[in-house]
Amino acid sequence: MKKDTGTRKEITSKWRLETQLVRGGLWRSEAGETSEAMFMTSGFSYDKAEDAAARFEGTQEGYTYSRLRNPTCAMFEEKMALIEGAEAARSTATGMAAVQTALMAIVAAGDHVVASRALFGSCRYILEQILPKFGIDITFVDSRDNANWDTAFRDNTAAVFIETPANPTLDVVDIAYVSKLAHQAGALVIVDNVFATPLLQKPLSLGADIVVYSATKHIDGQGRCLGGCILTSNEIMDEIIMPFYRNTGPNMSPFNAWVMVKSLETMALRVNQMCDNAAALADTLADTGAFEELLYPGRKDFAQHDLAMKQMTKGGSVIALHIKGGQEKAFKFLNALEIIDISNNIGDARSLITHPASTTHYSVVEKTRQELGITDGMIRLSVGLEHKDDLINDIVQAAKQAGLI
Repeated sequence: MKKDTGTRKEITSKWRLETQLVRGGLWRSEAGETSEAMFMTSGFSYDKAEDAAARFEGTQEGYTYSRLRNPTCAMFEEKMALIEGAEAARSTATGMAAVQTALMAIVAAGDHVVASRALFGSCRYILEQILPKFGIDITFVDSRDNANWDTAFRDNTAAVFIETPANPTLDVVDIAYVSKLAHQAGALVIVDNVFATPLLQKPLSLGADIVVYSATKHIDGQGRCLGGCILTSNEIMDEIIMPFYRNTGPNMSPFNAWVMVKSLETMALRVNQMCDNAAALADTLADTGAFEELLYPGRKDFAQHDLAMKQMTKGGSVIALHIKGGQEKAFKFLNALEIIDISNNIGDARSLITHPASTTHYSVVEKTRQELGITDGMIRLSVGLEHKDDLINDIVQAAKQAGLI
């Protein structure tokens, strides 16, 4: 297989984003295929026993077992590292596998973790329910005020975990500010960048140490495959992430990696259009009077708009809506939609909408949900690629049927 040489990597790093998405990370076999090959194999053979020993020792380049690395996964990882601006990447079976691997590879019994309080329900569950079982303390911080971070760190703080924008409240974290404090305390910063995507926000350039993604979202973007990715420096990957990854097996399947590689070719087109659609919907829906509150980082009335636009190039593809009348009215509104699907995913080509309190954040205790602003009347809308006017009309007619207008 013809792998990228140092010269090719130097060339691809100079390409513009759209070119990197289409042509970065391509390794051609001797067959000369134009599309990336799919290597559906669990293991690899060796010409000699000495070769097998050398590969396990790490002195010979090559593959040993797909649980550790696979050529198709490696192409996806190289492309992801290229567009993220990271030295190293490893693919995982799901986004939550990426989160769990990054955290568990860093922390040990007796350590302390600082996290932004507004998180995806499963991320919050790991921090609240799983890590404490191993003797790890957690401090949650209201990230809307930087001053709240100043007293959160301890001598034993090992990691910081943040989502920005957060799911589903869209709270924004000042990555540079938090990273500076974390590094002073000797902690590593993990950023879940799934809402912003690597196209809109570059956490590593703002001081973060590790970036994680659910590739299921905008990276696949078409509701087909699960996947995740961890991106960081060579040093952190080799010394911290890989010992855990190698022995626990959270890796992505070659088939899913192939789908992700092909999806990345159109990611810029999809994400930019979705963001433009979301911005148009946010402006129009805010004027209908149907919603108690509309949250969208790209709007100037968003409380953290300036910070969001300082860190991101666009406002993203997700809008949060608050409906007066709680779950009953929210469900009536959702059930009246004709185009937008009720689904708990985001980043899809199809517009998707969900009721976080009863789905994605069902596992979060009610008191915490209320503190976070995840009310029974909150709706999360992931805007897709349909014509914006059709989406607006669908939401307006549903709002009328639900008695919101």
